[in-house]
Amino acid sequence: MIRVDGIEIPEAAIGAEMQHHPAASREAAWHAATQSLVVRQLLLAEAGRRGHDTEDEEASVDALLAGQVCIPEADEATCRRWFEANRARLRSPDAWHARHILLAADPEDAAARAAAEVAATAIIGELRAKPDRFAALAARSACPSREEGGDLGLIEPGTTVPEFEAALRGLRPGELHPGPVVTRYGCHVVQLLEHEPGRDLPFEAVQGRVAGWLREASFRTAMRQYIQVLAGQARIEGFTLAAAEGPLVQ
Repeated sequence: MIRVDGIEIPEAAIGAEMQHHPAASREAAWHAATQSLVVRQLLLAEAGRRGHDTEDEEASVDALLAGQVCIPEADEATCRRWFEANRARLRSPDAWHARHILLAADPEDAAARAAAEVAATAIIGELRAKPDRFAALAARSACPSREEGGDLGLIEPGTTVPEFEAALRGLRPGELHPGPVVTRYGCHVVQLLEHEPGRDLPFEAVQGRVAGWLREASFRTAMRQYIQVLAGQARIEGFTLAAAEGPLVQ
C-alpha cells in the first residue's frame, strides 16, 4: 500500500494513470504512474499548507509553483553560448519536392499487393519511355495528390512513412525510383523533383526557440529539486521516488 503522509494512493488510481505513461513493460508504466501520483500528492498537500487549495487542483498546483519555483530567464549571452555549442541541432531540415502515383493495396492481402507491384512496375516502364506522362498517369493514383499530377509538395523528415523517405534520400533531382516503393498504403511510383539540403540558421532566427529550451531545462531542474525537498519533509510509504537527477518531472 502506498501512502503520502497517511493519504493512500489507491491501486485503481494508479491503474487509471498508467494509460498516460506508455513504457516498455507494465512494471515500468506502473512505476511511472505511481511516481506521478506521489509527486502530485506532495504538491497538492503543500499547496494546501500554503493556502492555495481550491476545487481546481491544477490551479492550486500552478499557484504553488508560481510562488515557490523561480525560473530565471536566459539572457542573450547565455542563449548565444548555447547556440554556438549546439549549431548542429539548429539546422533547418532537409526537404524533398516529390511526386508519386499510389497503387493502393492492403498489406495483409498478398494478391492485391502483388497486383499493385505489377501495375506500378508497368507505370515505371511507361514513364521511362515517356517521362512527360507522369501527370496523366497520376490520375489513377489512390492519393488525393492525383488532382495535382501526383505532386506532394515539400516533404520534411518524419512527415511521411520511413520507406518513402528512404526512397527519396536515395534519389537525385529529376530521378525516377527504379522500382515500386512499398509502404503500408500500397505501392508507389516515386520521382524526386528537387532536394533542398538543410542549412545552418542564424542566431536571430532561433533565439526564441533557444530561450524556450533553456527555460524548460531550468524549470525541470528546479522542479526536481523542489520535489526532492517536499519528499524529504514527507512520509512516503510503499514507494521510493527517483533520485534528484531522475525523471521526476515529465
